[in-house]
Amino acid sequence: MPLEGEYGPSTTQWVREQVEEYESSGGTKGTTLWDTGWPVVVMSTRGAKTGKIRKVPVMRVEHEGRYAVVGSLGGSPRHPLWYFNVKADPHVELQDGSVQQDMTAHEATGEERAEWWRRAVAVFPRYAEMQKKTSRQFPVFVLEPVVG
Repeated sequence: MPLEGEYGPSTTQWVREQVEEYESSGGTKGTTLWDTGWPVVVMSTRGAKTGKIRKVPVMRVEHEGRYAVVGSLGGSPRHPLWYFNVKADPHVELQDGSVQQDMTAHEATGEERAEWWRRAVAVFPRYAEMQKKTSRQFPVFVLEPVVG
């Protein structure tokens, strides 16, 4: 079941603009981070405090129909705000190009985290550099399609 409710656009200009371009084009534009060639998808969550729908571009880390999202926040000592949204409500929507789907997220640990971390770094090598900037281990969530 798709997320429903009031949309609360990001207060961060580049996030808001990237999401708008991605969605207004049906997933044909805005599909790379800052036109760098690094692929992104748009993840929608429900705000843990506001209940509003929040949308954020995240790196496209896909394997066999499952995705990973990494809470790097550029190497900040804090988790990104979307982390708290996903912890509060693991039902998310993901738009990959023109395909939108309901997903359930869980935080990966142990070998599952290590496997998805390797995949994420292969897609976006800067994750490894950013991880060195902080003592906080970046959370890795695995998103799986909702069946039914």
